[in-house]
Amino acid sequence: MVRDREILETVAMIKEQNLDVRTITMGISLMDCVNDNIDVLCNNIYDKITKSARDIVKVGNEIQEQYGIPIVNKRVSVTPISIVAAATKADSYIKIAQTLDRAAKNIGIDFIGGFSALVQKGFTKSDLVLINSIPEALKTTDIVCSSVNVGSTKNGINMDAVKLMGQIIKKTSDITDDGFGCAKLVVFCNAVEDNPFMAGAFHGVGEAEKIINVGVSGPGVVKRALEDIKGEDFERVAETIKKTAFKVTRVGQLVAREASKRLDVPFGIVDLSLAPTPAVGDSVARILEEIGLESCGAPGTTAALAMLNDAVKKGGMMASSFVGGLSGAFIPVSEDEGMIEAASSGSLTIEKLEAMTCVCSVGLDMIAIPGKTTAETLSGIIADEAAIGMINQKTTAVRLIPVPGKDVGEYVEFGGLLGRAPIIPVNQKSCIDFVNRGGRIPAPVHSMKN
Repeated sequence: MVRDREILETVAMIKEQNLDVRTITMGISLMDCVNDNIDVLCNNIYDKITKSARDIVKVGNEIQEQYGIPIVNKRVSVTPISIVAAATKADSYIKIAQTLDRAAKNIGIDFIGGFSALVQKGFTKSDLVLINSIPEALKTTDIVCSSVNVGSTKNGINMDAVKLMGQIIKKTSDITDDGFGCAKLVVFCNAVEDNPFMAGAFHGVGEAEKIINVGVSGPGVVKRALEDIKGEDFERVAETIKKTAFKVTRVGQLVAREASKRLDVPFGIVDLSLAPTPAVGDSVARILEEIGLESCGAPGTTAALAMLNDAVKKGGMMASSFVGGLSGAFIPVSEDEGMIEAASSGSLTIEKLEAMTCVCSVGLDMIAIPGKTTAETLSGIIADEAAIGMINQKTTAVRLIPVPGKDVGEYVEFGGLLGRAPIIPVNQKSCIDFVNRGGRIPAPVHSMKN
């Protein structure tokens, strides 16, 4: 039985502490759209998406109105396009990206993900076509998101892909306003197939025909809970976070089940991720500071984040049998007002952020860097982050934004959930010879678990 106190707690979490369902994401398989004619393929894709997800916005709005739970985004993810388009033998997939954009706008969603390739062990011809199409695809579309998986614990790191993605990020930055296209492009190691969060979402080949995944967020709720236990020991802190994460996940479970039932699409997972926004009171950095740090980035930050991430996962797992995705704590700099302040003051550097990615749920996320940063430096950063993921058997990612014409100390404005970011310095020492070696960094010894 739900007690009055629990109802009031949930109302307070929504109204005062920025609890929301960040996204309802419908994953859609496009495998039955395959055709060797790219125009026919595009028509098939458009029809499949617009028919499958035509009610997702309406249903999301109905659930929001009925339960009073804010649902910020409605999204779609599709089968990686490098797989779907391989039969066409086309030399560009820009037309497909534009088709995804049109379909997404037709049904009124916020983002569509899946302009993606999985190249952790090597390239197909289709993978290379897709990757080389990314800059122009992101320039000529508004809500299409792209991702490329360049490594995994089982396969090692495809350093040829790492080198190429440095060049792709640089080119995307150069041809889009303030490098904005890079905000819709993620480079992964150990990408998960049930991720409802953009820009890295795609519908995995092992998923059902259609699926409903929900992403829940609640940094403000966790911070408020910790305010009541100032000075308590770490066991009490961890237990408080776990209990709060449990409550937040139950809200996500409710929304996911309702969306699944109303859309007649199987329920996949709840992704419990403390995904911040630029709004005051909705910051992961402020949680870390509430634990006892003067500023995010101070000594102890990585330990505090490790405890936070682990406690969030433990609480979520008790609330639902189907917690998945990236569940944990995101640390996107431009999307977190506390991170923005810490980066602006110099407390939070890219090196400290890299250390934090060893224990957060993803990686180097929404970080604005000088426009003069070379493609090779970008590749070196990607390689470092992929190595953290490969060795630690976790998902890591890079979403870097070299901002053309801007340097350290300046700001870039993205707006909305993407926020604003200070341009922070990166190490300018050359890694050209390292990046140019090519080949594949072998999988670690602990990959041999069969």
